[in-house]
Amino acid sequence: MSELYDRIISERGSFERLVARIPGFSGYLDNKARRLADRMLRDHVSGQLALRINRLADIQKRLLDSGGLALMSEMTSAKSKLQLYHDRVKAAVPGYSGFFAAIKIGAEELEKLYSFDEAQVRYMDEIDTAIKAVDDAVTSNAGVAEAITGLDRVTTEANEVFTLREDVLTQLDKGL
Repeated sequence: MSELYDRIISERGSFERLVARIPGFSGYLDNKARRLADRMLRDHVSGQLALRINRLADIQKRLLDSGGLALMSEMTSAKSKLQLYHDRVKAAVPGYSGFFAAIKIGAEELEKLYSFDEAQVRYMDEIDTAIKAVDDAVTSNAGVAEAITGLDRVTTEANEVFTLREDVLTQLDKGL
């Protein structure tokens, strides 16, 4: 497919690590529990993203208060992409819904879906790192534009990966 798709599939971590990061997450491999597991994962990720959006709003205010008006457009763009990612994760149609009853999903398809779900959790870490870099840059008043560019790159990529996840689900749906 694409380089990004291949990277997500190859960077998949352990299932146990994903389960450990999502409170109450279980039943991923149980066909009947997939819809609930998918909802729990997306609720957790969207809740964590909401916290990061709030943190970024505070940093944005500090940047503006410290004379960073010239960087507001870039900061707003990165924050908007993070908000879009949050909204997409939160509002997405459940990926493991009733159509699983009709589709006999195999281990290979489940591995792909799992890779993309695990990537959503990894992107929270990358977003944290990027937000911390922006925060540190605003605090030190050095390298702010570069830090914002890094955050913008991560949020753009997270949205692209979520689109790839939707594409994987769409391909499964075509198997009906």
